[in-house]
Amino acid sequence: MPELPPFRIAVRQFGPFESAMAKLWASFCEETGCELAVEMVPMDLHQLYASLLTDKGLQNGTWDVAHINTDWLPEAASTGALEDLTPYIRQNPPMDFPIGWSPSLLGMQQVGDAVMGLPFHDGPECLIYRKDLFESPQEQARFRELHGSPLEVPETWEDFQKVARFFQRPADNLFGFVAAGFPDGHNTVFDFCLHLWTSGGQLVDAQGLVRIDSAAAAEGLAFYRQLLRDQAAGHPQTMQYESVAAGQAFARGEAALMVNWFGFAAVCDVDAACPVRGWVDIARIPHGAGGQSASLNVYWLYAIGAGSRHKAVAYEFLRFATRPENDKLLTLEGGIGCRLSTWHDAEINALVPYYHKLEMLHQQAQSLPPKANWALIAGVIDEVVLQAINTDVPVAELLAAGQQKINALDHV
Repeated sequence: MPELPPFRIAVRQFGPFESAMAKLWASFCEETGCELAVEMVPMDLHQLYASLLTDKGLQNGTWDVAHINTDWLPEAASTGALEDLTPYIRQNPPMDFPIGWSPSLLGMQQVGDAVMGLPFHDGPECLIYRKDLFESPQEQARFRELHGSPLEVPETWEDFQKVARFFQRPADNLFGFVAAGFPDGHNTVFDFCLHLWTSGGQLVDAQGLVRIDSAAAAEGLAFYRQLLRDQAAGHPQTMQYESVAAGQAFARGEAALMVNWFGFAAVCDVDAACPVRGWVDIARIPHGAGGQSASLNVYWLYAIGAGSRHKAVAYEFLRFATRPENDKLLTLEGGIGCRLSTWHDAEINALVPYYHKLEMLHQQAQSLPPKANWALIAGVIDEVVLQAINTDVPVAELLAAGQQKINALDHV
């Protein structure tokens, strides 16, 4: 009898994800008696996208289960890369499906009548800050002496930069803010969208087409450009950091402020060895003069590859991994569980006092347009943002050129 191929899981590279997945598989095998060998491969965003979609790993059987970002779902669905979970759910649904989750975590994977995945990791973008610094009487007195106003968590981008400059102390290895400026087609694109929205603009027009050449986009990008270039406010490694590395720098105590995913705040309190444990809090993302705060709802899913040779086992593993106790386990490892039961869990909220704020963030979270060619559009936006950061070409000119490229793409 030929030996069965191993069960292969594509994992988003992040310590808490990796440790949680290892524990989940071990307990799944213990409970079910599954004897399949497992291969878990952690990958960064570029590697993961390439392996799942560019190299067709979901279709050709390379991956049985994968962590997949909601950004990539329209492309994955349009190419037949993912197994439709609807028949499995009808026959044997996950516990408390669908009422166990917020509707905001179930919509993006619903493609027509098909369900393309189950929620794995959540946590909209937010402002993460060092509350010990903001609450320090010495810092408050010094800020008032310098600026004639109280030291407060910034609500506007102008105040964000002012406060960041105040906390910029290279000699102490403390910087005002750290950002994820690494050009991976995600972080800079997400930041562009946040600055567009918080400047009062919209990414999609009334015809459903992506528009980046608006006045709000120009205002947002111009501010973002000068902010990332501000050596008197930012972490010197900002342009080399993607979101995980930026979160790790914050966790090491190297920044007072960070706009990043909620999970990078929570992990500071979950990790008993974190230098800033107990000193972290979150707030709404700042806004421009003509805008209001916004967040970004991008989340991660467990999905089954259409080419998997272990589909029945894969679905049983998804059901197991999304059970309430295992969603909580992911959170205790440093990820962000997706179930309502986790959000309201007393132990979790005692450990992470701002966990209840997830609901607030979801109420103002916007989503990226569900287009099968979003990766191509995001590539154009990424190129525009990088040109803005690295050249002095007027932002309106860069946005106009980017818009022409987007118009040339076949919108789906």
